[in-house]
Amino acid sequence: MKLWSMPSSGNSYKVRLALALLGREAELVDIEAGSPEIVVAHATGRLPFGKAPVPELPGGDILPESNAILKWLGEGSALVPSDPDDRAMMLAWMFWEQNQHEGTIAVRGALRHYPDRRHLATPERMAELLDRGHAALAVMEKRLAEHEWLVGSSVSLADICLYAYTDSADSRGGFDMARYPGITRWLDRIAGLPGYIGIDA
Repeated sequence: MKLWSMPSSGNSYKVRLALALLGREAELVDIEAGSPEIVVAHATGRLPFGKAPVPELPGGDILPESNAILKWLGEGSALVPSDPDDRAMMLAWMFWEQNQHEGTIAVRGALRHYPDRRHLATPERMAELLDRGHAALAVMEKRLAEHEWLVGSSVSLADICLYAYTDSADSRGGFDMARYPGITRWLDRIAGLPGYIGIDA
């Protein structure tokens, strides 16, 4: 499988992390913003929704959207719960990640990290994103203060999906993670999983 992946992107990282935890390999094509490779990816239709990650599947199809890719990768593995209620809750967390979490925590980190976006980082917007991001983290903390994983009794795609941007919420987004001891313990548990890789691997 060939994976068109943006190295600094949490959405791309979550797919690389899932591959590593599952012991699967892929040919990586790095398409960082401004690189010649991303121009090729756009020109050849490799990014149908305009963003990475996108794998080229063994049959030749391409699959956009990071959480759809996670679901495809996780089929038949221990990362997808066998209980239908737990599977549904896993998907609920994954939908929430893109709808509430990524749009605040990842966006605030991007406005601080990417030079071409810093003009959008007005004090008002950054303050709003900080407040909304802390509210999203509080939702996670409510679950993780009393449970080891977001769903059921073992790691699932929900954890992988939410780990990517939560792990860098302090360093890139400026969020105060000392408020969330349950999340901190959860981050450490994921980093201790066999096969784990960090975003820079």
